[in-house]
Amino acid sequence: MPTPSAATLQQAAKDLDLKAFDYEVTLDTSAGPIRLSLDSTSAPGHVRNILALAQSGYYDGVGFHRIIKGFMIQGGCPAGTGTGGPGYTIPAEFNRTPHEPGVLSMARTSDPNSAGSQFFICLENARSLDNQYTAFGRTADEASLAVVKAIGSVQTDSRDKPLEPVVIKKATVQRTPKA
Repeated sequence: MPTPSAATLQQAAKDLDLKAFDYEVTLDTSAGPIRLSLDSTSAPGHVRNILALAQSGYYDGVGFHRIIKGFMIQGGCPAGTGTGGPGYTIPAEFNRTPHEPGVLSMARTSDPNSAGSQFFICLENARSLDNQYTAFGRTADEASLAVVKAIGSVQTDSRDKPLEPVVIKKATVQRTPKA
């Protein structure tokens, strides 16, 4: 599938109604499904971004390219190297969400405002990341956290790349009206 343009993704993000709906993304991975509840109150820009990427099919077929046991699993790089992105960046939205098991956060370079499509999910407490990376969701249930932990135990090479690919087969978005 061709990569959607930055303008297409940004328009899709603007069309989301974060005030009327709660959103969830399901990553159907080769290791099982990961349901992610998104926190649009703490990080609305990041929630809009991942929803637009997921809805466009951007994550379909993309792997988890970096796995660090006891720390996190990272995916969302179309190049599979940790160097790719959607062609734009979004500003940081640091917040009070602690980086603990199951927390979804955005990867970035040393520039706090360099996040694009790459994300990570914490395997354990990583409080050194608090207020340094934008946390914007978490696993929705224990079954999803179990899949994250299973991915976190995959064998890797010396550069933290999995020896056996773990792929997001499809990312889907669910929305429910706010109560």
